[in-house]
Parts: sequence; structure tokens; C-alpha cells
Amino acid sequence: MHVGIIGHGNWIPSGRVTAADLAAATGIPEDVIALKFGVKGKPIAGPGETTAFMGLAAAHKALASAGIEGGAVDLVIWCGAQHKDYPCWLAGLYVANQIGAKSAWSFDMEAMCGSMMAALDVAKALMTTHPELETVLLVSGYRNNDLIDPAVPETRFMLDIGSGGSALVLKKNAGRNAILASAFRGDGSLSEMCIVPALGSKAWPPAAGDLERAHFVVPDEPAFKAKLGEVTMPNFYAVIRESLKLSGLSEQELDYLAILHFKRSAHDAVLAELGLRQDQSTYLDEYGHLGQNDQVLSLELGLRDGKIHDGSRIVFVGAGLGFVWAATTIQWGPYSE
Repeated sequence: MHVGIIGHGNWIPSGRVTAADLAAATGIPEDVIALKFGVKGKPIAGPGETTAFMGLAAAHKALASAGIEGGAVDLVIWCGAQHKDYPCWLAGLYVANQIGAKSAWSFDMEAMCGSMMAALDVAKALMTTHPELETVLLVSGYRNNDLIDPAVPETRFMLDIGSGGSALVLKKNAGRNAILASAFRGDGSLSEMCIVPALGSKAWPPAAGDLERAHFVVPDEPAFKAKLGEVTMPNFYAVIRESLKLSGLSEQELDYLAILHFKRSAHDAVLAELGLRQDQSTYLDEYGHLGQNDQVLSLELGLRDGKIHDGSRIVFVGAGLGFVWAATTIQWGPYSE
């Protein structure tokens, strides 16, 4: 038994912030933002384009891509952001109702920006052990840009964060686009090094001024940078290599890397480490970082640009605050075991 991707979709809001806009907001030169930060522009959700709205819009596109109706979905897994339309709210059930998945159940999960890979692995495991699960929808919305204050220098490494939605439709024994193995790493020593200090249960009830503090902060920037510098790239390489190895593939057999957006030098370092050419990935400098949507966006851009074709071995890879690193290998095109 295998699980394959039969549909995919992205939702990109029409609102846009440019490198020039970010330069004006921060005082950082425009060329530094465009070239070093790697953000020529990024989509930003407008009024009414909530986290769940964008996930739902992407889900409709993924279902159309799969050629199925929502009623065929057995399970909806929300793998989008915790910053949703309402606190303590299940976005997946909302999506299931909106698409007409009347017989589906749902749950929300998150591994921050490693969520899409975690959801692929969880869905595959559930479909393997539950005979009634034939079709699963993974859906994500993300607008954590709401939680970034450009006036805070310590979090300017997050200036690339924008808004968007993505979705994947998975099918048991699809005969194509098979999900192979995933790999994960975590480091909880980073869990409180980059946080939103207000409106959580640790700072409840809300106090005067909490609304002004509802954005990410880094309490100890030197310690945070030192720790990230120590673990980030080794863990990226580790999960990619382990995912390939568990899939029975070598590094040399990797054809396309669907990687999250981060600064250009880090992107190039990963490609160099793995011996990949620039045309074996897509740098998302026209989009910035759309959270757990980056990998599905990269997949669609890779297909559009002819970088991915039948037979391509793809790795989705990302990392999320907390900190978690995640990778999933996919065999694109016709598949038989």
C-alpha cells in the first residue's frame, strides 16, 4: 500500500509589500532586503482574508486539481498556523464543512513551519492503519505577518514572512506522486527564545498594553543567534539525508528540493552541501516565507517551470520555531511498488 498526492493548490493574496516598503519601515537599504534577505516582495492578506479563508481557497484549488468533490474526503487535517480566525478553534472542521465533506472527521495540528511535512507523515500513517481512510485533505493557511513588528530589530530576520494558503489531496494507492519517508529533528532549548509574549495563558488575563506587545520578540538575541548558528544547518542536512535514506535513495538521486524561504546565502549553502544546481530548486524571493505553505508553492512553481517531471525525486524540507526540522521525500509521477 502507498499514499500519493492527487491534487495540490495554493492561494496567494493580491495584497503585496515590496522591498522598498520594507526598507521604508525599517531603515534597512532596499537592496539589502531584496538581495541579502532575499525578499523582492511578499503577499500580504487583506481584510477578510483570514487564516482559514486562505486555507479554504487553497483547498478548493487542490480538490479541482484532483478532480474530486469535497464529499469524497474522509479526513481533513489542518496543518496551518496557530494564529487562526479565533482562539481555541478548529479550522479543519470549518474547512470540512465548507467543502461539503459531510462524512469526514478532522483535527488541527502544527509543527510551525515544519507542519506540512509532519502532516504528510501523520496522514500516511493514519491511512495505512485505517482502512476507511481513502482520501485525506491537508490544508494550511498562514498570516503570521500579523505578529511581526518591523520596528523590532531583533526579529528582522522574520521580515520575509507573508500570507498564503496551500492544500494537498492524498489518495490511498493513487499510483502516482508517492509519499515516501519523512525525517524530523527537534530542539526544545529554543522553545522560549522567540515568542509572542502577550495574549497567551502565561500572560492571562490581558493587561493594559498587551495589544502593543502582541508580536514576536527575542528576549536574548545573542544566545538565540548563537544557538541557531550551532544547530540550524546541520539539522537541515540531517533531515534531508535521513528522509532520502529511509526512502531507499541516495543524495545523488535527489532531483528537486522544495525548501522554505530563508536568506539567499542559507539557500545557496544548502544547495552546495547537497551538490544541487540552482535549477533544482526555486528561490521564493517574489513571495518571501509563507510558513508551512512554502513547500507546496515550490512544488507548483517547479512543475510550472519544468523543473519537476515524471520520475523526479523531490524532498520537501522546512524548519519551524520551537525548533523543529522536517523533510519528506516524494516520488513524482507514475508509481508502482
